Amino acid sequence: MATQRGFAVLWTASSLSNLADGVAFVSVPLIASTLTQDPRLIAGLSLCYAAVRLLLALPSGVWVDRFDRRTLLSCANILRGIALLALASSFYFCGPNLLALYLAMAFIAVLESTADTAAFALLPQLVSPEKLDQANSKITATQLITDEFAGPPLGGYLFAFAAAIPLYAMGGLWAVAGTIALALPRSARPAVGSGERQRIWVEAGDGIRWLMKHRLVGALAMISGLASIGYMMAFSILVLFAKERLGLDSTGYGLLLAFSALGGLAGSAITPRLRRILGYRNSILGSLALGSLSLGILAISTTALMAGLMLALYIMHAVIWNVCSLSLRQRLVPEQLMGRVSAASRVLGLAGLALGSVAGGLLGNVNLALPIAAGACVFALCVALAWLGIDKEPEAVSQ
Repeated sequence: MATQRGFAVLWTASSLSNLADGVAFVSVPLIASTLTQDPRLIAGLSLCYAAVRLLLALPSGVWVDRFDRRTLLSCANILRGIALLALASSFYFCGPNLLALYLAMAFIAVLESTADTAAFALLPQLVSPEKLDQANSKITATQLITDEFAGPPLGGYLFAFAAAIPLYAMGGLWAVAGTIALALPRSARPAVGSGERQRIWVEAGDGIRWLMKHRLVGALAMISGLASIGYMMAFSILVLFAKERLGLDSTGYGLLLAFSALGGLAGSAITPRLRRILGYRNSILGSLALGSLSLGILAISTTALMAGLMLALYIMHAVIWNVCSLSLRQRLVPEQLMGRVSAASRVLGLAGLALGSVAGGLLGNVNLALPIAAGACVFALCVALAWLGIDKEPEAVSQ
């Protein structure tokens, strides 16, 4: 009963936090556009956010393994809330300021890395191993609903009233999420070693070395990095592909993305049963193959209907892969290294997103279908890596 209650608390806090993320996805660029018309400064917000997350990913993993994870999750969300409420108040009383927006986004990026890693490390302490697939599927489904369906329209609607209002909304959501996280059971704590603490980068290196030595979890991390490259290659130019190849306007593009998210909801619904029937290995291989196939067909699509179907299949693959890989890591990584190994894997994913974005822009300058086709090839490489790296059903692998 306690573990069921603990998961319900984590799920609720995660849902509110993801809703704030969805509001931020639309409202922050809109707010920036009222402060400057320089596209470099507007795009720089995303670059600043991603760079801070990449730089602080490894230290956040050490913090998650050193300290009480419940407290870290709660404090990270509450501090995000306070930062946004302070920013909104400064906009209201002192006027909008682009530098203040940059500083707030950088601060939130630090806290998001900590909150995400803490939540990942907490979940195995709240549910039994056989229920990890179901728990991760529920969290993923809720994330899709809040990030794709509820958050962005809410952010745009609130911004229409005043630039500060979505900031107040985000701050309130994160503050409430952090307060709810305090209700997590006190047993949800890291397994802290008895030895003397070392320097933070030395401890971070322990997670990296464990990841490099573990064939299966290391392969999952490499696949995650490659998949991030393939994903961002395609999605970095998707808006241009939709407008120029498919003939969609801004509304049509929004509907295309909303339709594709339905594939994710379907994926979250079928993943636990699919994994029980096929096992982790075959589920991962099949999902990555689906990702490659869907991007390959998308690259040659000329109608919105076909593109929407392929995007829905792509998002379905992403959910199946994500749930299976997360559950496997939560099963196999030692408790005392959970934060650091997760952070090391996250670094590969974030670096992959950056590389994919650059590659997508360069290839898209030649032909808008080329980055999508290249993304399909990258996912085909992921299939080959999974075939070699996951050579037997992972449940039979010893920790």
